[in-house]
Amino acid sequence: MIKLLELLSQNADFTPAQLSAMLGTSEEEVKKQIEEYKNAGVIKGTKAIINWNKVPDAEVRAIIELKVTPKPETGFDDIADIVMSYENVEDVYLAASSRYDLIALVKGGTIQEIAEFVSKRLSTLDNVIGTATSFVLNTYKQDGAIFGNESEEEEQRSMIL
Repeated sequence: MIKLLELLSQNADFTPAQLSAMLGTSEEEVKKQIEEYKNAGVIKGTKAIINWNKVPDAEVRAIIELKVTPKPETGFDDIADIVMSYENVEDVYLAASSRYDLIALVKGGTIQEIAEFVSKRLSTLDNVIGTATSFVLNTYKQDGAIFGNESEEEEQRSMIL
């Protein structure tokens, strides 16, 4: 049922009836599998993909890389738990990089707000030995959705029709 997960990750609005037709299985089997995935923690939720480029006064987003000294008992897990506990941290990843260990996607009202968060919260944590901040200026693609020029997209759609 990996195909079911792939379809849901592309569009969480598919109904069980639509999914069953695409998968060639019963609607009841689709509902049962989705419930099992939810109970097992495979499906953690659904969300809308927002094109923040089009939202006036949208929050600023930044990618924060953290160089961390892992703890002997827990490795990177303890520091990741602390980082992800902050409300303005959206995502946290362990990275295989020679320079940084953790990557956090952070949102804030202003660039200054994020800068203060990094300098007063993240960089002062035990085991954090360095940070690098990159501010998101434009989003071209997120979660598989392409945020392009709408006039170009409309031209392409009319050419297909």
